[in-house]
Amino acid sequence: MVIDQLKNAHYYYHLGEGIAAALRYLQNTDATKVEPGRYALDGDDLYAMVQQYDTKPKEQGFWEAHRKYIDVQYVAQGTEHMGFCPLSQLRPQPYDEEKDFLKAEGEGEFLTMRAGTFMILGPDDAHMPGMAAGKSEPVRKVVVKVRI
Repeated sequence: MVIDQLKNAHYYYHLGEGIAAALRYLQNTDATKVEPGRYALDGDDLYAMVQQYDTKPKEQGFWEAHRKYIDVQYVAQGTEHMGFCPLSQLRPQPYDEEKDFLKAEGEGEFLTMRAGTFMILGPDDAHMPGMAAGKSEPVRKVVVKVRI
């Protein structure tokens, strides 16, 4: 897991072409002006999902992980708590290969993601996005999926 400000994204280009392309997309796109939806950047190998939602209480959240994609999650507006835990410390449910989705149960840590912050999450990084950092508030986020 990597967490940093988008202004420092260039430090992470060396992590691979897909991650570099994802970070460059985030740097070159004003996510506050892009309509929510899915945008192909390189077919199914690299795509962005622009999301807008209200954060929710942690009691409504759940842990998730992915095997086929790395997530590059960027908060463009608002603030949320992002849960993080090594998958090995949680109790995983059956993996849904079609949706590339693994739900898990257990306890983890939470980090505050403010506007301008990105996080890179690999297959062993369970995460719980969209949680309220105090009271619920609107968030605009871009999740770039990078095929492994």
